[in-house]
Amino acid sequence: MTFASRTVGPDVLAVEDTCVVYLLIDPHRRTAVAVDAGSGRWLEHLDRFGVDRVTDVIVTHHHRDQVEGLPALAAAGARIWVPENEAGLIDDVDAHWQRRTVVNNYDLRLDRFSLLESVPITGVMKDYSTRQIGHAEVTTVPTPGHTPGSVTYLIDGQAFVGDLLHSPGKVWSAAALQWSYVGMEGAALTRASLVLLLDHQPTVLLPSHGDPMYDPPYAVEETCHTLAELYRVRTGASSDLLSKLDHPFEQLSPHLLMNRTSESRSYVLLSDAGTALVIDYGYDLTTGTPPGGARYTVRPWLPSLRALRRDYGIEKVEVAVPTHYHDDHVASFNLLREVEGTEVWASTAVAGVLENPADQDLPCLWYDPIPCEKHVPDGTTVRWREYELDFHALPGHTLYASAIGFTADGHRVLATGDQQTGLWEPGVISEIPNFQYANLFRPDDYAASAALYQRLKPDLMIAGHWHPRQVDQEYLDELARVGAEVARTHRAALQPEDPVFGGRTRITPYRVDAVAGEPFELTVESADSTQLVVPTGWTCKQLDDQRFLVVAEVAAPVRRARIAAAVTRDGRYLGQQAEALVDVRLP
Repeated sequence: MTFASRTVGPDVLAVEDTCVVYLLIDPHRRTAVAVDAGSGRWLEHLDRFGVDRVTDVIVTHHHRDQVEGLPALAAAGARIWVPENEAGLIDDVDAHWQRRTVVNNYDLRLDRFSLLESVPITGVMKDYSTRQIGHAEVTTVPTPGHTPGSVTYLIDGQAFVGDLLHSPGKVWSAAALQWSYVGMEGAALTRASLVLLLDHQPTVLLPSHGDPMYDPPYAVEETCHTLAELYRVRTGASSDLLSKLDHPFEQLSPHLLMNRTSESRSYVLLSDAGTALVIDYGYDLTTGTPPGGARYTVRPWLPSLRALRRDYGIEKVEVAVPTHYHDDHVASFNLLREVEGTEVWASTAVAGVLENPADQDLPCLWYDPIPCEKHVPDGTTVRWREYELDFHALPGHTLYASAIGFTADGHRVLATGDQQTGLWEPGVISEIPNFQYANLFRPDDYAASAALYQRLKPDLMIAGHWHPRQVDQEYLDELARVGAEVARTHRAALQPEDPVFGGRTRITPYRVDAVAGEPFELTVESADSTQLVVPTGWTCKQLDDQRFLVVAEVAAPVRRARIAAAVTRDGRYLGQQAEALVDVRLP
């Protein structure tokens, strides 16, 4: 097999394979950095390309036509670098194949075009970062569209775009544009990624399939136009994603903004010092794709920051404050820290969940720990720039939540996260309590939050998924009525021993990474007498009423072994009321 090649830039060679493999050549050392791997068979012909050795390969996305050759490159000694969001689809693809839905499947992401076997990687390419890879300085730009986690690499003004586009007006894969059964998420996000890529003023676009494009603005304009037409034909509507990208913020007052593009809504408090504080920051510029699932299916990124700098002169997002721990409110916090140097300030209760998600058996947890620079006790105040922020416990939607109060432009504002939903129309008040039992709801939580609102009397309440509300006494009274109704209906429908009334049993941590033969500690939170039930052959020692020391005795690695807490109340055995999951590896 022969491999056609051509020069497409100074010391940049394009090799035709299952995709175009770009070789960034260091002629003095006769080494190269490869962008994507293709089949890897081209490695047998390095001398034709004036190269003795490939030092590194950087991957734009996880599809097999890009990465089939990674094992051959690894065997030849090359370091392998992959997009952070898709690392698990390369170095842990076995788990992907085990959990991928194939029956009654409505998830249309093109992730079955993944490697058949895992390949160890050297490291990940972090979004918005610049690092030295071999002899090349590489900037990684998040460009979701072809896949949720795909990236573009900028090197000396050249943009290696993967399969973001094929040629002016055309893309490489129709299937990759449709991530859900009824959506065109890939098409919408491709347009946004292309527009954002132009902010970097690339001199040429180098695709994985197709020819170099030396007029990037023209290529982007043509492709955005054809994708907009395709989106309209499929959905019957025009996508307003580019409008949202250009104008993501609604100005609630001169110093308070609402991001209308994010899921959930985030709010920005502006300081006269040219810096900002954000309240919640989940999935910015979302297409409506449901969060959840494997890590690679969701993509934090920061597209709204360009408008924050352009339109409001903000130099830095200094602080991020969550109302609660759910992923659609905090998914981008770690990315903000890495890119902006942002600190996370959270109530003590919320910080405990953010920093230790594996301890919790709760829905909507973010995948990774989120360090918090400040733990603020509820009922206290912390100062940021010219503002004072008051933290108030706000259980209801979830036990671990806080209302954040502050004064902006003379108005008292209260951020309440997802506490309640409803409609607010002239002459009509309709309020729906947004309780979820798995979030550790209690019947009196909404009565308590209504009492808090009555005491604070905010002028404006800002929420996670609904329009801000001007507050008057009529609305406060309606919240009090709803809170009382929530408590009454639960007491009418449930037995007193139901866990909703405070009798939950929980094992902490819920997820454990253990080493065979080495002890680990579990805590059982329960108002009743408990014993720990462990797998056959394991040992368990009770240290006190709540703490247990467990040793996993296994001959081979184990995934998700189950441990249970057996509960006895007033002499009556109630059974195994809670569990924990344990992964065990060999020493």
